[in-house]
Amino acid sequence: MTTPPAAAPAADAIDLMQVAAIMREVARAEILPRFRTLGRHEIHQKSHPGDLVTAADVAAEKALSERLTALLPGSAVVGEEAAHADPAILATLQQDAPVWVLDPVDGTRNFATGVPRFAVMVALVQGGDTVAGWILDPVADTLYAARRGGGSWCDGRRLQVAAPAPLHALAGAAGFGHAKLFKPHGIRTRQSGSAAHDYMQASDGRADFAVFRRRLNPWDHAAGALIFTEAGGFCRMSDGRPYRPGDTDGDHIILAPSEALWRELRDILRPHIEGRA
Repeated sequence: MTTPPAAAPAADAIDLMQVAAIMREVARAEILPRFRTLGRHEIHQKSHPGDLVTAADVAAEKALSERLTALLPGSAVVGEEAAHADPAILATLQQDAPVWVLDPVDGTRNFATGVPRFAVMVALVQGGDTVAGWILDPVADTLYAARRGGGSWCDGRRLQVAAPAPLHALAGAAGFGHAKLFKPHGIRTRQSGSAAHDYMQASDGRADFAVFRRRLNPWDHAAGALIFTEAGGFCRMSDGRPYRPGDTDGDHIILAPSEALWRELRDILRPHIEGRA
């Protein structure tokens, strides 16, 4: 009697640690050996001088795509480099079948210039919603992961966002234009050059908030938004909508420890959001 093939795992039941292991293996094989060893021929400009792609991005995205689709048969992939070559694949995010969203090296400019603030980001999206997310810091070998409704974890440690604090005591990630609006309120800001590191710091309480502006590419935000939300944070677009990976034309994503603080931060940012700053 022939044994039927095992059924593919459902997207919302995927083993978080299996994906984590794949990410670590790919990072060790394709990313870390190239860190601070890249030749000039392995670094290329995409849309503008600050938008870089390296041999590590390309090799890691290929390896992740192959390994993750094999783990979840019938799934598709939306990777940063593939989407740059063919933006039409973003429509895949709205389909019923599961989709892996990949940022093989988030913080490519840091990576290319030898700054150890970069990460691998993976999200699993189905029906337009993120059902699981992972962020790996390959240098520190720390892995943040979340499943929708299951909380956020860092290598076995449950994550919790910072407790709400007065505005003048807040510190978080924001761009230069936002910083000018925050400064009169005593709010401290910094820039890391990596959305992944901003999400990690906000999700484990090392930062109080983060603001992301325009170009809301799903590979930069799908995993991090879920991890932050599952850690107890309040994450919304500037118009109050919950973030979804297909919202590439949104204006801002604002992360805060509570809805009340989110509203206060949004009010401060309003001139920037409305284009007056």
